[in-house]
Amino acid sequence: MFDKADILIVGAGIIGLTVARELVKSGHGDIVIIEKEPELGRHASGRNSGVLHAGIYYAPDSLKAKSCLNGNFLMRDYCKEKGLPLLENGKVIVTRTARELPVLDELFIRARANGAKVEMIDERQLAEIEPNARTVERALFSHYTAVVDPKAVMKSLKQDLELSGRVKLHLDCRLTGLKGSNTAQTSRGDIGFSRFINAAGAYCDKVARLFGVGEKYRLIPFKGVYRLLRKDAPFTVNSSIYPVPDIRNPFLGVHFTRSVYGEVYLGPTAIPAFGRENYGVLTGLDLEGFAIAYEDLVLFMMNPLFRSVALSEPGKYIPSRFHRDAARLVKELSPQDLVAASKVGIRPQLVDWETKQLVMDFMVVADGPAVHVLNPISPAFTSSMDLAQGIVKAHFRR
Repeated sequence: MFDKADILIVGAGIIGLTVARELVKSGHGDIVIIEKEPELGRHASGRNSGVLHAGIYYAPDSLKAKSCLNGNFLMRDYCKEKGLPLLENGKVIVTRTARELPVLDELFIRARANGAKVEMIDERQLAEIEPNARTVERALFSHYTAVVDPKAVMKSLKQDLELSGRVKLHLDCRLTGLKGSNTAQTSRGDIGFSRFINAAGAYCDKVARLFGVGEKYRLIPFKGVYRLLRKDAPFTVNSSIYPVPDIRNPFLGVHFTRSVYGEVYLGPTAIPAFGRENYGVLTGLDLEGFAIAYEDLVLFMMNPLFRSVALSEPGKYIPSRFHRDAARLVKELSPQDLVAASKVGIRPQLVDWETKQLVMDFMVVADGPAVHVLNPISPAFTSSMDLAQGIVKAHFRR
């Protein structure tokens, strides 16, 4: 195969698809997307919880904060337009101890600064929203949080792009290198391009390095394991129940989420993984696992926050430990109420290797003909349509 494109996009996850959609809407054509998998949704974009976040957690001056809420609204409007599953039922954030109350207050301040509709509620009001949720003194209710089916969204976006006649999508086509400054080498032949978009998700750092971009960053994968609430459990969850997180880290903690199909998931964990696709114990491991293990060790020694995650999270592989963590959010939960879930995700977390600090925000880096979307972690699915608008407006004006 030899192909040519005005714009070549690497990665058909949610970022690649929404950027392509925005390019088409703004009048661009001759777009090629390549995706290394034979189908969409095999990785982060198709394995996330489907929660559309409302901008509660993020520092007001961050790209996450600026893109999250509008991305939420755009995604909800899209689901309504296309008739896709959508659950608009909000969520509650509860405290486990009185020590978490100041952080809950900080989340309230951040949410208001970012435009989210939130209210501080007492235990009586919480019981009306989520009868089984437990909190200390007060909780935060987010009105704008919603839930979608990520794979249904991606399937619909793919159909839109194909119907436009302006986008070609090559599945089972892996980027292997560059030839000169405007030819991509792939597993199915060369593709010439004028402009390039790196939307490679868990491999965004590797693609960026082909262009000499992001040399000081490393990508560290974290594994998110889920469990399910039994359908015959003595209680259910109406929306989502989240704990107050440690806002110094980009992880939100094990929580309850009702899916658009009625199942209640618990999770995810944030366990350091040894491969970008290390979904099982041994599956997804390759030679890079040794380098990742070394980088984990360096971070363990030099970053106290990473060390606390590395020490606490792996224990949640044990069902009793997982249950104990989840049970702190509710009044009633027995170990027998939880069953194994097939859903497992990988969070590709970017680390500044010079400072050994986890990068907390999205990064969009333009360099010559290429735009690199780095650190596409939560809430990237929520933010995707807003991020796409910003990328096209800033870098692809006609």
